[in-house]
Amino acid sequence: MLKKSLIALATGLALSTGAFAQDKIDIVFIGKNTGNPYFDSLTKGFVEACQKIACNFEFVAPATAEATSQIPFIEAQIQRGVDVIAISPNSPDALNQVFDSAREQGILVMTVNGDITGNESHRDLTILPTDFTKVGADQVEMVGSLIGYEGEIAILSATTEAPDQNFWIEGMKEALKDPKYSKMTLVATVYGDDQPEKSTTEMEALLSNYPDLKGVIAPTTVGVAAAAQVVQSRGIAEQVKVTGLGLPSEMRDFVKDGTVEAFQLWSPYNEGWLAAHFAVDLKAGKAKNEVGSTFEVPNLGTITINEGNSINTQSALTTFNAQNIDEFDF
Repeated sequence: MLKKSLIALATGLALSTGAFAQDKIDIVFIGKNTGNPYFDSLTKGFVEACQKIACNFEFVAPATAEATSQIPFIEAQIQRGVDVIAISPNSPDALNQVFDSAREQGILVMTVNGDITGNESHRDLTILPTDFTKVGADQVEMVGSLIGYEGEIAILSATTEAPDQNFWIEGMKEALKDPKYSKMTLVATVYGDDQPEKSTTEMEALLSNYPDLKGVIAPTTVGVAAAAQVVQSRGIAEQVKVTGLGLPSEMRDFVKDGTVEAFQLWSPYNEGWLAAHFAVDLKAGKAKNEVGSTFEVPNLGTITINEGNSINTQSALTTFNAQNIDEFDF
């Protein structure tokens, strides 16, 4: 995993290494929403790749992560005539028509960090951080190990329509059918809309509604930090174990003081770095968007295109804890 520093990027700020040269392709990444620090690291991967290869880059995002909030941003990029739209989708199906319109104009549409599950034919490819079919089971095992595989658990997710989180939640429910987890009970799934305030409110409600709650899985960087903050402020880290998918930079203090024993994620930076390199190579005819084909990415090595034109940046989740968290600075 590359260790890269986090930077803040203003919405809509164009970033490139110089003037828009004729031989450079224009890439726009549309995030889920503004004010979400997760996308700072992912965006930096795009930025630093485009400083080395033939692309210009821009990041834009809606204020909220609603199902249709990204549509005007996609339409604006179609009007501009960009070469590549990379997007972390807020819905599995609300973007189908506008994606089709973009592709009809010759724009490469790649989903990044999440896919339009069930509607994959409306995009060209997807770049995922890891094998999403394993994330749900990994998260259940993580919380199970923290609570001794016994007790009530809850899920604090992003939005109700977030395709990646919903896919993982289905994986969690399936994993819980394993006899290994027979003494664990999922009592609630709530949604913080990837907003710190609402995530905090939902976490507080879980503690009030389920006084015997033993563990919380928050498969969203905003949600897991909010849940940890609530547990920290109440001083109940021994009673309620929080885990999920989080950024080391945001979770470090919670790990250091014992509020959170362990959580997981991947390298968001690598997703942007890989996406930019593949888009440029594809447009230049140096790579093929075909299942089974391979291409080389600096620092990441040989990358293979999997079924469904899906590309993974790493094979498994990284677990962060007190022993290794200082090794990561994204």
